[in-house]
Amino acid sequence: MNINSNHVKPCVDFLAMLPDVVPEAKSILGLSNVSNGAPNNLRPYLNRTFLMMLMKYDLYSVILDAFDTELIDIARGKKPELVSLVQRTMDGEQIDLKAISPEELKYVKTVKVLLGQVLYSHSWLES
Repeated sequence: MNINSNHVKPCVDFLAMLPDVVPEAKSILGLSNVSNGAPNNLRPYLNRTFLMMLMKYDLYSVILDAFDTELIDIARGKKPELVSLVQRTMDGEQIDLKAISPEELKYVKTVKVLLGQVLYSHSWLES
């Protein structure tokens, strides 16, 4: 498995500049592209985190796993604190890892993997 963070950063950068270049443009993205090939227990963290990262740029529509209820809750705006944490992490804020829950820590670690700040391995959540 190779999570290619070289594709995540350009995608995020593209969505960030899109409204300035083509304000009426609508964006759609398939979330599972970022987790394709990862073990089934890790895919939700990759997909959820990527969605929260993209939400910063007013993603218009997304193709997602409709059976992942937490992912659906995130898409419906029911996890604003978690979305804020992910977006602050992607903006480079130094998060106090001892002050957040173990579940929140998984998302902070996943942002770093997706941005290529930490090398992907099937054990990135365990370290």
